Parts: sequence; C-alpha cells; structure tokens
Amino acid sequence: MPQDPVTEPGVSRPAVTPLDIIRVLVLLAALATLALWGFATWPLPWSIVVGIGAPVIVLVLWALVLSSKPVLRLHPFLRALVELLIYVGVTLAWWSMGSAWIGIAFAVVAVAAGVIAGRRALS
Repeated sequence: MPQDPVTEPGVSRPAVTPLDIIRVLVLLAALATLALWGFATWPLPWSIVVGIGAPVIVLVLWALVLSSKPVLRLHPFLRALVELLIYVGVTLAWWSMGSAWIGIAFAVVAVAAGVIAGRRALS
C-alpha cells in the first residue's frame, strides 16, 4: 500500500492560510488589472508594450521582494513600501480607466491583506 504523500517523513510543508490565498488573489488581480490597463488605454504600438510590460515588472518586483522566499531581503518597512507602491499603481490604473470605485475596493482589500500579513510577519 503506498504512503500518503501528505505525511512523508522529513518533508515539512508550510500550512496555507486563507490570508495566503487572498494575497495570491490580490496579486493576480493586480496583474490582470495592469494588463487590462495597458491594452485598453494606450494606442496600438504602446498597448502591447505596456500591456505586457507592466504586469511583468510587477511580477518581477513581487518575486524579488515580496514573495515567501524573496531574492532580496529588505527591512519590513521597505517591503511594505514596495507593496504599497504596487497597490497605488493598480488603484491609479483603475482610476485612469474611469472605475474609481473598483480601484478603491481593490486598495482596501489589498492594503488590509498586506497589513495583516505584515503584522503576522513581525510577530
């Protein structure tokens, strides 16, 4: 009878919390928003560059600084600043597309998740 893969000896997997899922959804929403903003609001040659480039820049920043195993270990306040800059950019993208309420809703959810995760990381 094969062993259950969840209980392999010597393997420790971090528990996935609802907060982790919310943060992944916030990141996916940010990437989708920036792609939509780039493709919808810029003229044709730039729409391809911005529609692909903006989400890629955010994804690289997230991987370098904000991921669970970041490449660059920054002070927690600098991490929070990078995260807030990403959220501000996404919120401004929604505002520039004429959907201020969606931008505000995104900002509230993203900042709340970031604050809770930041407090958890500091404790």
